[in-house]
Amino acid sequence: MIEPRTPIYQWGQKVWALTDLYNDGSYPDREPEALLVAAGSQGEIVQVGFHEEAKVPVYLVEFPNGCVVGCFEEELRAEQARGPVAGLL
Repeated sequence: MIEPRTPIYQWGQKVWALTDLYNDGSYPDREPEALLVAAGSQGEIVQVGFHEEAKVPVYLVEFPNGCVVGCFEEELRAEQARGPVAGLL
């Protein structure tokens, strides 16, 4: 059995989008593939969870435009990654 990867970011941490983030169908009021967040936009992690099948962390990030987007670590950067996260979902 594959163990879940430990998150490198935590709730409340400021992060930046490394790439443009597009609508994957999570926002029914926006067109599919519409740009939700531009690369370089700053956001704040509001929740940390796991993708059950891949066993990797998923971060819900709130961006200033009001979008809350689920992101993988590869889509984010922070000034400094922090240690293990307490209180995971």
